[in-house]
Amino acid sequence: MSAKFTAREMVAQQIAALDEQLLRRKLRTTESPCDTKARVGQRELKAFCSNDYLGLANHPELVSALTEGAKLYGVGSGASHLISGHSIAHDLLEKKLAACESKHIPSARALFFSTGYLANINAITGISRLAEQGQASIYSAKLNHASLIDGVRLASAQTKAKITLFDHQNLDLLEEGLKQDTLPLKLIVVDGVFSMDGDIAPVEKLLHIAEQCDALLMVDDAHGFGVLGEKGHGILEQADVHSERIIYVGTLGKAAGVSGAFICAAAPFIEWLIQKGRPYIYSTATPPAIAHTLLSSLELIEGDEGIARRKQLHKLIQIWNEEMTFSGWEKTPSSTPIQPVILGSNANALAAAKLLDEAGYWIPAIRPPTVPVGSSRLRITFSANHSANDLRELIKTLKSIEKHVESYS
Repeated sequence: MSAKFTAREMVAQQIAALDEQLLRRKLRTTESPCDTKARVGQRELKAFCSNDYLGLANHPELVSALTEGAKLYGVGSGASHLISGHSIAHDLLEKKLAACESKHIPSARALFFSTGYLANINAITGISRLAEQGQASIYSAKLNHASLIDGVRLASAQTKAKITLFDHQNLDLLEEGLKQDTLPLKLIVVDGVFSMDGDIAPVEKLLHIAEQCDALLMVDDAHGFGVLGEKGHGILEQADVHSERIIYVGTLGKAAGVSGAFICAAAPFIEWLIQKGRPYIYSTATPPAIAHTLLSSLELIEGDEGIARRKQLHKLIQIWNEEMTFSGWEKTPSSTPIQPVILGSNANALAAAKLLDEAGYWIPAIRPPTVPVGSSRLRITFSANHSANDLRELIKTLKSIEKHVESYS
């Protein structure tokens, strides 16, 4: 008889507990390109759930660019950047990304990563290594993305950095804490656009505090790059801020429609992250074909088509704000393509998502730990490929569905 398999019993119990709390997540497999309509399980659903804000993920020019990139560079990089994996395609992309933010960050230089998660962890842990053990403070917004939270925790574990959480909507305690902080390295970490609420961080105020208190300001603009600013360069362009204190992270798998992320900062900081950023040093470089495709994506974002697509997003946001009203659910104000509807309980959110699915819509229920307990929601997102009629049909469906969800929390 085999020995008792305790870990197997533990995982079964934990999964059962997730089921009981209505917190178990399930994969759904798509059978079509990312767009406003998705084929899932032989059904076509109207999708209001992706982060493809500009509708570029299946753009024909980017499909062609990826094909061209594969012909030029193959399908893999073969090694980490510091071994032999750094291609001319990576180099050209990093120079272009640095140019995007150069007006806002003096002597800007960029570093390309395969995911935003890696970029955030690399930035936070690498910057925290500038100080001796126990000589750094990290101030992190309470509602930051999980990748920022994990980066802060890892940095603290590695360097004994002190962690303080703050409310990004009320900066008084942050400013007070920084003024009293005597440690040589202070880092403020904040989302540019908060992914579950859609609100925008007050970067002007945060930068002012950073300058007054000799701190660095790291902004993760995952949901702002491509969407905010006249040319789509993100929150720094929209806020028109300028400082060498800024560590900027942008994501390229959302509005840019492809994959990857980048850190942009003053050249000395990027050089330091190349030397001390373990995720960068020890990860195989992203396929050069992806970098090649992103160069075409940036051209679209900055050009007339990108401007037109952002105007379409603004039109959809205006329609939503003017025409969508609920009797019991809470609509959180947002000037971005992220439009959350708070239902409260896990049961309500799941019931609403199920009714939407039956009506032909794909809008998943978002539950803890992604959002705070008691704030489960529908996270509705717009794409520039959605029409005004698409949105008005969704609004009509949501108003009908609200009447069928019996209780609110």
